[in-house]
Amino acid sequence: MGGFFGVASHEDCVQDLFYGTDYHSHLGTMRGGMAVTHKGVFNRSIHNLENAYFRTKFEPDLHEFQGNIGIGVISDNEAQPMILNSHLGRFGIVTVAKINNIQPLAQEAFGQRRYFTETSGDAVNPSELVAMIICGRESFEEGIDQVHETIQGSCSLLILTEDGIYAARDKLGRTPIAIGKREGAYAVSSETSAFHNLGYQTDYYLGPGEVVFVTPDGYEQVRAPRDKMQVCSFLWVYYGYPSSCYEGINVEYVRYQCGKALAQNDTVEADLVAGIPDSGIGHAIGYANEKHIPYMRPYVKYTPTWPRSFMPQNQAVRDLVARMKLIPNRSLIEGRRIIFCDDSIVRGTQLKDNIQVLFQFGAREVHMRVACPPLVFPCEFLNFSRSRSSLDLASRTAIQQLEGCEEKDLMEYACSDSRKHHDMVACIRRRLKLTTLQYQRLDDLVAAIGLPKEKLCTHCWDGSSYC
Repeated sequence: MGGFFGVASHEDCVQDLFYGTDYHSHLGTMRGGMAVTHKGVFNRSIHNLENAYFRTKFEPDLHEFQGNIGIGVISDNEAQPMILNSHLGRFGIVTVAKINNIQPLAQEAFGQRRYFTETSGDAVNPSELVAMIICGRESFEEGIDQVHETIQGSCSLLILTEDGIYAARDKLGRTPIAIGKREGAYAVSSETSAFHNLGYQTDYYLGPGEVVFVTPDGYEQVRAPRDKMQVCSFLWVYYGYPSSCYEGINVEYVRYQCGKALAQNDTVEADLVAGIPDSGIGHAIGYANEKHIPYMRPYVKYTPTWPRSFMPQNQAVRDLVARMKLIPNRSLIEGRRIIFCDDSIVRGTQLKDNIQVLFQFGAREVHMRVACPPLVFPCEFLNFSRSRSSLDLASRTAIQQLEGCEEKDLMEYACSDSRKHHDMVACIRRRLKLTTLQYQRLDDLVAAIGLPKEKLCTHCWDGSSYC
């Protein structure tokens, strides 16, 4: 998915920028980058993070950085920040974006005799495309408006100038932006969890499509928020760091509520509740607290050397990392009936291996409880998972087995009260070799988050969305 962090300070901002960007590393993507400006001079550094951590890669660069305004990013694939010269002046840009119409927009640019650098292999760099659109207008404000009107998908961005930072949230608010403040400095971040240890307090959440300009003295609204919002529900279920808040709603609290709802709809008896580390833990604690069943850790994660399992690009390597980083504890497994909570089931391959280890270590029963409904529709708006097709989803694989076609009756399969839905869940359960499998109902997930459904993007589960 990716995330960004920016600072505008009366003092040197490099340390805040370094740690603030690092606090987005839980998003687990491929590249990191920072850029600062000082007396009209821009300095930038970009590193690959597949096999190392952000701090390890960037610490050697810090002595070369100096400036009071800067931006940083943890990126999905593309190399950023980008530094550009244009009629708008020199500026840097970072984006958190999924541009579904990137190829038509690129072809349109080629027709206008424009070009793109190959900073992301042979693919068009989304941040460069966004910068090109912005530079086609007479001001940054007009350029950002054009980005919002042109791009299909989602795009939130930061623009670094000599005077401050433009922060623009996606037009439907699918990804978050918050502003933090402390004496002499303001910061802008995808995650509010980046603020506290740096001395900032969350001051403002940007609305959908809102644009602000941030300086060391404060921030001013450049474009008012739009009326419609569809913030990604998966931020609370999976992506977000437990101490972060979006729209003023805490991630960990929502996960407790998700687990509570799962427990209230469950009658199975068990000896312990466990969660897949890390994002499944909050859901499991909520379940255990509601059911008054002990929360235990039959799996522990070995963190000193193993990175996030979806960081490496090669699927075989990701599977290896996922297997090696989770260590089972036979003393807590043998002879027990286990409730196993997780945030979601995407492909299910790694989960199947984890479940079989529990049985190999002597578990009597393994009951899987999933904090969100089945993922029936691939995400069209964020880079959620690396699925190349809908058949990479466990739900679509089950539909293919049941129907001989993975596109049939999708809305019926998505409805938790339908017979086809129950058949799909049963098919997934058999494939994973679980004792029982139960998913969260969509209305319970929406209630756990606490926003009206029309303000949430639930496309992965029910196919609904605004354009």
